Amino acid sequence: MHLGNAEAANTVTNFMGTSFMLCLFGGFVSDTFLGRYLTIAIFAAVQALISYVHRHALPTPALKPLPALELRSGSQLGVLYFALYLTALGTGGLKSSVSGFGSDQFDEKDQAEKVQMMWFFNWFFFFISLGSLLAVTVLVYIQDNFGRKWGYGLCAGAICFGLIVFLSGTKRYRFKKLVGSPLAQIAAVVVAAWRKRKVELPADPALLYNGDGDEQKVEGEEDGSMRSKLEQKLPHTKQFRGSGNRHLGHSFKIPAGSLTVFFVSSILLTVPIYDQIVVPVSRHFTGNPHGLTPLQRIGVGLVMSILAMVVAALAEIKRLKVARSNPAYLQKGAIVPISVFWLVPQFFFVGSGQAFTYIGQLDFFLRECPKGMKTMSTGLFLSTLSLGFFVSSILVAIVHKITGQTGHKAWLADNLNRGKLYNFYWLLAAMCLVNFFLYLVAARWYVYKESRTPEDESMADVELVEAEASFAKLA
Repeated sequence: MHLGNAEAANTVTNFMGTSFMLCLFGGFVSDTFLGRYLTIAIFAAVQALISYVHRHALPTPALKPLPALELRSGSQLGVLYFALYLTALGTGGLKSSVSGFGSDQFDEKDQAEKVQMMWFFNWFFFFISLGSLLAVTVLVYIQDNFGRKWGYGLCAGAICFGLIVFLSGTKRYRFKKLVGSPLAQIAAVVVAAWRKRKVELPADPALLYNGDGDEQKVEGEEDGSMRSKLEQKLPHTKQFRGSGNRHLGHSFKIPAGSLTVFFVSSILLTVPIYDQIVVPVSRHFTGNPHGLTPLQRIGVGLVMSILAMVVAALAEIKRLKVARSNPAYLQKGAIVPISVFWLVPQFFFVGSGQAFTYIGQLDFFLRECPKGMKTMSTGLFLSTLSLGFFVSSILVAIVHKITGQTGHKAWLADNLNRGKLYNFYWLLAAMCLVNFFLYLVAARWYVYKESRTPEDESMADVELVEAEASFAKLA
């Protein structure tokens, strides 16, 4: 579409940000109305339809600018953005529900299945990363050499195949019961807290409101019999009491779109290495059967993100030194004679960091959330990624505005050989460092559910209710 570097970058990050933000919407719809199974089926069908439309509509001449033109019509960009954000909608519904539905297949009360669920988190991320690897290698090659309509066609076919495989297992799945809108539950807590903001906190936690009883009798679903439904409760925490809550070879050329193969490859390497090496070693030192806690995994990932930005800045300085050694290399579009493998270290740190952080967050949000908010919780987790993409767009726009598009001061120049991209990486490294220290402060306060040991059973607070027969098979 002949967009400049900054505009193109923001188009991508805005799309990614919207995709993850819509995970919050998808999580709400799933937890409140459809359930994770129907949400996955419906939004996967939406994704397949979008890919089919791409296959037949976007490759037409009227919807793409000619290579020699620098202008594009509003309708061309309109169709592009419509397709992108409809894709984002489908992504939001799928991403928020798939991991939660997978974890529903394990009974956390069974120790063996609880261990299997941890294994599931690792390999779930491994296989979606494998899909990304195929996308930036096989799919990019097909699109560059045979046309994008083949790429979209393969996408539509793959999604349809995946949907068929998913539906084929329907009779074997475990299904969780819907417990109502999580937003209503959150709103109720906020309203109650506001109304009682001036009420003195009782010294005895047993006096706090604890629901209408520990056990309720509810009507059976099929035979009309009565059965027990136990309320699931979260133990109280005392931590906030007192002070308040405050070109391989000579012929093959690596396509530009496939450079992230290094990033995805690092993820594929990190997961099994972590599972087979890091966990056993760290278990020896920490005594934790899982090796590192979810918050510790996130911390390791954040440290790697800092190293990634530092390495990226150093690699860009090296690239510019080579580029400025010959005036011919300073022309826009000139190829700098430096190996692409200089990018491998930064991609390695970014990929490994994401593996640690993503899996740690996924584990944390699904284990620590109230049972009736598992999909919504995943949506909240993915929406934090959305904020990162939006902040990226804002940061790029601000830096581009302040430093300019051309000249010796420009950081994000359209001709990168005349820009100072390394300064942008240094800025990101500094921001990541500040983010890491803020994370440490927040992480030190958190107390895991299983570590809370109330003195009295009556001290437990009421969590979102979920029926005891939540693992019922579909009839």
